[in-house]
Amino acid sequence: MDKTAVVILHYKGEQDTRDCLASVIRDRKNDKNLKIILILSCGSKNFADEIKKKYPEVLVTSYTGNTGFAKGCNCGIKIAQDLDCKNIILLNNDTLVDTDFPDKLVDFSSKTPRLGLVSPKIYFAKGFEYHKDNYEPSEKGKVIWYGGGSFDWSNIYANHLGVDEADRGQFEKTKNTDFTTGCCMLITKELVEKIGYLDEKYFLYFEDIDYSQRAKKAGFGVYYYPKTHIWHKNASSSGKPGSSVHVYYQTRNRLYFGLRYGSARTKKSLVIQSLRMLFGDKVERKAVIDYYLGRMGKGAI
Repeated sequence: MDKTAVVILHYKGEQDTRDCLASVIRDRKNDKNLKIILILSCGSKNFADEIKKKYPEVLVTSYTGNTGFAKGCNCGIKIAQDLDCKNIILLNNDTLVDTDFPDKLVDFSSKTPRLGLVSPKIYFAKGFEYHKDNYEPSEKGKVIWYGGGSFDWSNIYANHLGVDEADRGQFEKTKNTDFTTGCCMLITKELVEKIGYLDEKYFLYFEDIDYSQRAKKAGFGVYYYPKTHIWHKNASSSGKPGSSVHVYYQTRNRLYFGLRYGSARTKKSLVIQSLRMLFGDKVERKAVIDYYLGRMGKGAI
């Protein structure tokens, strides 16, 4: 396997991070080509010391304060660059990985010319499905969270293909995708050297879609690769869908992304929608005002 870094960002959820590390490391303690980088944002010193003691092979970096997903990931990417890693895999701390992870992602990357980004198939972790009662016991752990990405450019909405579907082999085709997901995506060294880092203005949400768009514009391939998979404890650290955190960042960042990349017609529609939001939900109103005043990064919500 080419020299590869797995970057895990910890904001909260110490047990999630313990479980994630255990699943990644498993029997790979002596794998010199796999570097595991744990970025602790808001982690306690005791927790950092615990990880260092249990996993001395893990590179632990701590900094104070919640500075957002993009900045934390960028910190890990820069460390991976210093280590001269050919591949950098961003991995949420609330995930568990398959036994052949990350070998298959790296192998696919090495055999695919001009690849920039690739994400695997992602399932909901058992018990974290949106609609838990809709599935047979045998289907749990095989309910799709991400089977590739589709982007609606007319309305500036991102969709995970297959979400909530039990896996019956319907998303087994490797293909180009509209976007990879920051929950788990491999980034090649060449892409970082060409387009730089994640845009920290987003803070949370849309930064992966933005990065995918920039990769495509630079002529790199963006892929969904289902031959390996992980499990996601969905939204365990970033707020559930419909929460004020989710609504704020999705609203503000949708404007930022759409008015940056959308067509003239789409931009006009977004501006009209945003003006209407000024007279509606208070969280949406705050998000719109912050966008137009240039208040990006961490929002005061």
